[in-house]
Amino acid sequence: MMRSAGDRHQRRSGLPGRPCPGDCVRSPQVRQHMPSQNLLIESLSGSERSLLKPHLKSLELSQQTVLYEAGATVETVYFPTTAVVSLVVSLSTGEFIEAAMVGRDGVVAASAALEGKVSISRAIVQIGGSVLACEADTLKGLALQNMNFLSLLIRHEQTVYAQAQQSAACNATHHVAARMARWLLRARDLAGGETLPFTQEFLAEMLGVRRTSVSVVAHTLQQAGLIRYRRGNIQITDLEGLRETACECYETIRKHYSVLLGIIPNK
Repeated sequence: MMRSAGDRHQRRSGLPGRPCPGDCVRSPQVRQHMPSQNLLIESLSGSERSLLKPHLKSLELSQQTVLYEAGATVETVYFPTTAVVSLVVSLSTGEFIEAAMVGRDGVVAASAALEGKVSISRAIVQIGGSVLACEADTLKGLALQNMNFLSLLIRHEQTVYAQAQQSAACNATHHVAARMARWLLRARDLAGGETLPFTQEFLAEMLGVRRTSVSVVAHTLQQAGLIRYRRGNIQITDLEGLRETACECYETIRKHYSVLLGIIPNK
């Protein structure tokens, strides 16, 4: 039976599987070599940003921190800047699969500001880093006062829904190698770097496949010169080659973000 990364993290650290800002969230120096802006916030007008920014708190999240469990009440909304968050669907067997990935191009739990107070999926930090946190009720009040901001949040939720739909189709029809290439490219776009801190076990859990399948595909991609894998880290060495290997879903998801939000996290 496949065990969740969040559960393993909880066993190691003794943390419960629920949001725990006091214990899971720390505030060291933000890594300076990573992009430090949230593109969704930066797409707002200057006056809109000035209304929002006093309510944002900069936090640092550790990798594998669970922000919400499915069914939990959402009290805090997160705008990632260097962190990347996976929205995953859990099964009763203990297995789970990623439905969508949110990073510096979006916001985690924006629906909480639009009356959806309950999280419908588990939100787990895939890549540790910084976020800008805002109380959900505060964000709701700001959105109701500004129709442009409200529209932006609604359109963002459309893109996340579209990403989840695309992931479902991708998981059902595309080969593991193409899916893994798509997933690595999306993570790379949001992380802003070529080196990604993922184990093969974590990749297997996100893709919903056996670890042996990931090992075979990782070896094949490495032999082709597309990636370099060392324990706990994957480095993309041939970006164009990896794009050619990825399924159509990678570009489709980017198109959704461009059309609905005018945002492409990395070109």
